[in-house]
Amino acid sequence: MTRSRVCQWQQCQFEGQNLATDNVTVIEGETATISCRVRNNDDSVIQLLNPNRQTIYFKDVRPLKDSRFQLVNFSDNELRVSLSNVSLSDEGRYVCQLYTDPPQEAYADITVLVPPGSPIIESREDVVSEGNETELTCTAIGGKPAAYIRWMKGEEELTGETTVEETYDRMFTVTSRVRFSVTKEDDGMPVDCIIDHPAVKDLLAQRHLEVLYKPEVKIVVTYPEGLTREGDNLDLTCIAEGKPHPHQINWLRVDEDVPPHAVVTGSDLYIENLNKSYNGTYRCVASNAVGEAYVDYILYVHDSRAGEGAPQKIDHAVIGGVVAVVMFAILCALIVLGRYFARHKGTYFTHEAKGADDAADADTAIINAEGGHNNTDEKKEYYI
Repeated sequence: MTRSRVCQWQQCQFEGQNLATDNVTVIEGETATISCRVRNNDDSVIQLLNPNRQTIYFKDVRPLKDSRFQLVNFSDNELRVSLSNVSLSDEGRYVCQLYTDPPQEAYADITVLVPPGSPIIESREDVVSEGNETELTCTAIGGKPAAYIRWMKGEEELTGETTVEETYDRMFTVTSRVRFSVTKEDDGMPVDCIIDHPAVKDLLAQRHLEVLYKPEVKIVVTYPEGLTREGDNLDLTCIAEGKPHPHQINWLRVDEDVPPHAVVTGSDLYIENLNKSYNGTYRCVASNAVGEAYVDYILYVHDSRAGEGAPQKIDHAVIGGVVAVVMFAILCALIVLGRYFARHKGTYFTHEAKGADDAADADTAIINAEGGHNNTDEKKEYYI
């Protein structure tokens, strides 16, 4: 009978035979269990051999003097043995053997996983200025198989360059480097080196970025509220934040000198009794070790009574609108009356029409008209 070996998903057996076993994957230091199973046993002897073909168990007897091997179950259909405190030296192919004619064998491969040590993360520099590039390195030592290293900066995944080195003891050291430019938003951002390995979970190292950035500047108008008018006072405050904190804040007037009686106290600019000669652009400049930044305030001094007549202007506009509506209504009424009289301009009255209702014909009507026919020369017409 021809026997062909079938291995799928860590299960190996021979077609057409009674003997079967399973591959085993175990983490170093844990316990592996090898099971030799027989479907239909005809009282044949089952034994288990190590990778060196030494007998570990013959039936339920252990000839090998290694107390880490313990019998878990023995019957006509199964020999099950455990191996505790597994080490890398225990890795290899174990043999389940059934004494039939011819003998049958099935193979169980024990694979030992070795978790790497805690990752070590290092940076090229402890502090970096915004706009510059930084480099981080993460190393995972002593794993089997080789670990896979991922990088995360906050919620963003980064792509690193990975090198793998195999050591003399069949284990691996993995190193990954990542480079990226930083912004001020990266200050305090966590960068994680995450280790993916079948022997361990949730293994990572973390480093928080420290980023220096130039100041961010804004001007707050403390006084006045609303328009700046002649005779008012002006009080401006310059607020600057940066890392390191700005060591210098200066006020200046673009293209002109600051008014002689203006008072600068730290980040505050104070000018009394404004007039239009003070109009211009006032600039606050803040600087630190990284650089400098500035923001401008444009001063325009209005007349002393600017804005006070606004309500009266609104009232005049309302009155003008009402007058316009009334005039428009009058004009419309005149147009309607004119059209009405135009339609009735052909209607008039004469005395010759009197008595016409009782006349038999037109001649009689004229004779019967008031005043008779003799009055026709005095006929008058009235037009409306």
